[in-house]
Amino acid sequence: MSAPRPKQHLITAGKLYPGAWRQIDAFRQDKGKDLPDWPEWCFLPLGGVHAIVTASPGADPLAQAADVGRLGALAAWRVTQGIYRFDPALYERVAETPVDRDIPCQVLYHLPEWCVYIETPGLTFTGQPLHGFFAHLEYDVNSGGHELRLVFDCDDQLTPLPLHLGSWPLAEALDRALDESMRQATMAGYTRATGQLQQGRQDQAGLLALLDELEHVISLLLFLCSQPDEIGTPGQRPSNPQPKRTKQGWRLFPAEKTREWDVGVRIGAALRRAYHAAETGQQSIDPETGKARPRPHVRRAHWHGFWKGPKAPERVAERKFDLRWMPPIPVGIEDYDAMPAVVRPVKE
Repeated sequence: MSAPRPKQHLITAGKLYPGAWRQIDAFRQDKGKDLPDWPEWCFLPLGGVHAIVTASPGADPLAQAADVGRLGALAAWRVTQGIYRFDPALYERVAETPVDRDIPCQVLYHLPEWCVYIETPGLTFTGQPLHGFFAHLEYDVNSGGHELRLVFDCDDQLTPLPLHLGSWPLAEALDRALDESMRQATMAGYTRATGQLQQGRQDQAGLLALLDELEHVISLLLFLCSQPDEIGTPGQRPSNPQPKRTKQGWRLFPAEKTREWDVGVRIGAALRRAYHAAETGQQSIDPETGKARPRPHVRRAHWHGFWKGPKAPERVAERKFDLRWMPPIPVGIEDYDAMPAVVRPVKE
């Protein structure tokens, strides 16, 4: 039986850059010592990965830039090797839930592990079938900037895409990513590549299609960040490993094998019951008014977010954004008490 796709990518990267994992472990040990410190939500700034990738002379600069994104994600994923698999009923509803173009950055800092791999049956990226994607957070030690780093797993290759995090819409985050790509291409002397990127930026239809594809994967990612109790079981939740003391000092050991995490089993079961009730339910008459009640149906899911914490200007940094996925709501289903509370019907 062949290894899961993300594990295959990990093995391939280890062969392409022999010694990379040992170097990355050394960078981690020098965190805040010989190297600058960085936030705990970032496994390793990509500057360290860049040093490994560019050590090979004569390589294509653009190819190296993509390899930095790939190797950085795989290095962060290697220590936990978590594969996240949504319950089928929940997966469809979360993926189709519209996302506010303002990315709630605080929510994204709550990834269950440094890097996650989410399976994405039925989704696409740039029109190609998408098997899944890696997601992790990047901290730029030079600028202090924060990024959401996505690496898309299509048939032929892993494609990195950085999104700069901030108080701007998703469309602008994409625009900034394209601007940075053009800047890097120009610095490397790739004027032809720059022209291709500029043409792609002006292709509004293509940009809108890409935004639509990104909305699906970001919605799945937001669910992991905002609904930690729906991952695994009460006694088994994903987390980052703790370093262990060795003769050479504290060391972070990678996972020996992949770990599959079921997401939303409880909600998925409830949704199936709700949809079954809606499909089989009959329209009834209200005995008090004599009018027909609404035919049983299920309202679409949506995201709901709100700020919590003190509103005083001097304490605004303490405020936190709480994002919740509001599941589809059954409407007009008679067997109200028999439905699970997570998708309790609305009586109209």
